[in-house]
Amino acid sequence: MIKLAVYGKGGIGKSTTVSNLSAALSDMGYKVMQIGCDPKADSTVSLHGHEKVNTVLDLVRTRKNDFTLEDMVVAGYNGVLCVEAGGPTPGLGCAGRGIIAALEKLAEKGAYEVYKPDVVIYDVLGDVVCGGFSMPMRSGYADKVFVITSGENMAIHAAANIAMAVEGFKGRGYAQLGGIILNRRNVKNEDAKVAELAEDIHSSVIAILSRSDTVQEAEDLGKTVVEAFPDSAMAEEYRALAKTMLEICGVMGC
Repeated sequence: MIKLAVYGKGGIGKSTTVSNLSAALSDMGYKVMQIGCDPKADSTVSLHGHEKVNTVLDLVRTRKNDFTLEDMVVAGYNGVLCVEAGGPTPGLGCAGRGIIAALEKLAEKGAYEVYKPDVVIYDVLGDVVCGGFSMPMRSGYADKVFVITSGENMAIHAAANIAMAVEGFKGRGYAQLGGIILNRRNVKNEDAKVAELAEDIHSSVIAILSRSDTVQEAEDLGKTVVEAFPDSAMAEEYRALAKTMLEICGVMGC
């Protein structure tokens, strides 16, 4: 099982990228599980046509332990398994601790053994990399961490913090940094700024995603680019990224 965590600042296009990765990988024949680790619980919306997904934390709050895996997992595009960790009641509780509880509940219910995914992708908010938000990069959940950024200063700052967290866990045998994904916003000196970031954190830019109207057009349809516009240049960029990430994880001939 290939286990990936994708981090990035909120609003950077992380969930859009992850959902298109999941769709691309499923088209390549992989059984994919995507786990949204964001209190907004919107990681997988473009994979299941905005069908309501029970968040794990909502189920825990309302039904304690009286629920099944089928209550937590929704099959989306091409069989992609969609899970949303969810968050606490607004104004109450800690979102990070909620992620811990959600991931532990998935493991307790035997999600990985029952569904046997080939690839698990954790889509993680990276504005604050502490507590529960750092859980996917430790405790054996993910093997590789990929960071999405643009050339905007706040996105680069968040990416650097995420990389520092991965480095801090390195000596404990936790996840390793797989690389940087540049999701272009077409700001001044964007490529150079992100290349400098990659050099500073001893990593590399593994892919550059274009800023494209096709992404918004697909989202307006409630779909990924890979599903809505499979022959588009943008869909090909996502497919190329999926292959690159598999190669970094040691999957040859993908």
